[in-house]
Amino acid sequence: MKKTKFEHFFLAMSGVLLFGAVLLTGAVQALEQGTTNGEWRTYGGDLASTKYAPLDQINPENFDQLELAWRFRTNSLGPTPETNFQATPLMVDGVVYTTAGSRRAVVALDAVTGELLWMHREDEGERGAAAPRRLSGRGLSYWSDGDDTRIVYVTPGYRMLALDADTGIPVADFGDNGVVDLKLEADQEMDLVTGEMGLHATPLIADGVIVVGAAHLTGSQPISRRNEKGFIRGYDARTGKRLWIFHTIPMPGKMGYGTWEEGSASYTGNTGVWSEMSADTDLGLVYLPVEQPTGDYYGGHRHGNGLFGESIVAVDLHTGEYRWHYQLVHHGIWDFDIPSAPILADIVVEGREIQALIQPTKQSWLYVFDRVTGEPVWPIEERVVEQTDVPFEQTSPTQPFVTWPLPFDRQGVSYDDLIDFTPELRAEAIEVVSRYKIGPMFTPPVVSRWEGPLATLMLPSTVGGANWPGGAYDPDSGLLYIQSSTAVTPLGLVPPQPGQSDMNYIRGTVRDPAISEVPGDGRVIPTVQGLPLIKPPYGRITAFDMNTGAIAWQSAHGDTPDKVRNHPLLEGIDIPPTGRPGRGGVLTTSTLLIAGESGFVTTPFGRGAMMRAYDKATGDRLGAVYMPAPQTGAPMTYMADGKQYVVVAVSGPDYGAELLAFALPAQE
Repeated sequence: MKKTKFEHFFLAMSGVLLFGAVLLTGAVQALEQGTTNGEWRTYGGDLASTKYAPLDQINPENFDQLELAWRFRTNSLGPTPETNFQATPLMVDGVVYTTAGSRRAVVALDAVTGELLWMHREDEGERGAAAPRRLSGRGLSYWSDGDDTRIVYVTPGYRMLALDADTGIPVADFGDNGVVDLKLEADQEMDLVTGEMGLHATPLIADGVIVVGAAHLTGSQPISRRNEKGFIRGYDARTGKRLWIFHTIPMPGKMGYGTWEEGSASYTGNTGVWSEMSADTDLGLVYLPVEQPTGDYYGGHRHGNGLFGESIVAVDLHTGEYRWHYQLVHHGIWDFDIPSAPILADIVVEGREIQALIQPTKQSWLYVFDRVTGEPVWPIEERVVEQTDVPFEQTSPTQPFVTWPLPFDRQGVSYDDLIDFTPELRAEAIEVVSRYKIGPMFTPPVVSRWEGPLATLMLPSTVGGANWPGGAYDPDSGLLYIQSSTAVTPLGLVPPQPGQSDMNYIRGTVRDPAISEVPGDGRVIPTVQGLPLIKPPYGRITAFDMNTGAIAWQSAHGDTPDKVRNHPLLEGIDIPPTGRPGRGGVLTTSTLLIAGESGFVTTPFGRGAMMRAYDKATGDRLGAVYMPAPQTGAPMTYMADGKQYVVVAVSGPDYGAELLAFALPAQE
């Protein structure tokens, strides 16, 4: 197919290197997808992150009959009750493994009964208390060479531990008595106690290599333009020896260094991988979804496009050598970190077999690439975008726009997006919005002024769109499923207070001195009489046919929240299911798409939620099972002793946290 000028232009700008001549020799080898032997051995079910299990015992006819088989409450695993339990457990050889609790303990549970088999905990003292990423994290990893079996995880204090999977005892010949200090061998100086480095995600283990990402404090109000750099490293799974490091901010003289102007590469930090990763062992590649540099909403101290910020980067699994990259956002100032593992799938587009990489994003786009070469499957166009007027800031004149597939959630804010349950509510919404700046995707943040604008309203919000649970892919049908939220975020900038930061600007909004209870941190989301500013649905699931890129179906996910259903100004108005916002994640099996209702911990929608089953082909609701709290971890499923289980983490500020295992009732 002949390329357009736009395609040639963007490939040149993004620096894609084509290794197809080397990697594509011979026939295309089918990618192994989905779980095997009824187990769930990796965070995403497989290294391709499909979250697909070819199990069918739980099906449309009996989903409503599911009942609790066992539950594991986590509140005693740490000095404080856990209220945001985000882990997805693993199941191997009849044992469920997970992290849990506010100290991120590791537990092994009997897969049939939930009985505690062993527990390992680390008290990291001051180092743990200073960690930027605390609590249970999102899980752990499993490794076996056929003889040894190990659990590998990263503590809040950024130490990687290898535990004997049978006993929970640290493996003596891994690192230093079972521990690798990830604040060492990081190609930078870092305080072992206060150095701002951590990780919520799981390490990725593929072909004997552990690949570890890096995360920092949230970057809305950084105390400095200087920060630790989120370099990515590979380790030997047996010994814990560092094998390689990939510099997500290039070193002098290396490719991409020139995209950091005025020496900003020397002091700018972040640019880690805080989400999950994926790997193709046949190609020998691991795929890194890289976050943006310091800080999230102001880049006046790091002029230039800033590679490899907000890029998909493919590196050699065994050496860490660069293979290709594609930058999704140039000089990011919207907190559009790439939030989840790329999904690897073999698709057929117009008769052409493609080894694809599909990346869900906060922007509500699926970016689809040839995972061998990094070339887009469908055109991505560089388009002119509005430029900033924030002092000292220099935004990119263009940004990449996905032309296909279509977005899975709304992008940009216009008056057509505002609430319209009644004329009065719509009129008030227009009045509220008049104090803000609105516009399409990539409208830049503004310096907040009381006379206006207070901030730029951004849709999707800073949590998406999609977020860390990512999507699920059904290799049998070629359908990909993604859960998303529809909400606005105000992006205002203010000068920091003396001693608060050495940045020119940090996130914030000015406030009326007479309204002292309203915080000025820029996180106050405008509402209309307590109702969301924009039209529903607030949460949805979208299914894509990845062989055509077309949307197969889209459905509101979850019932209407009580605060909307029971609002006095909506009495007598028929409100259809609006869906619920949140970051719950989806799971697909041979027979069902499964997703629990979730909710942001800071914006609870009341006690209780439902785990729902959908028809994979149509999106029709097939059943629902009650959960005592919202789903806060991505679900998984497995078979044990002839029975299928669906396991999910739930939690909430007024509930605590627990792992729930659902199964069909015993046959009499």
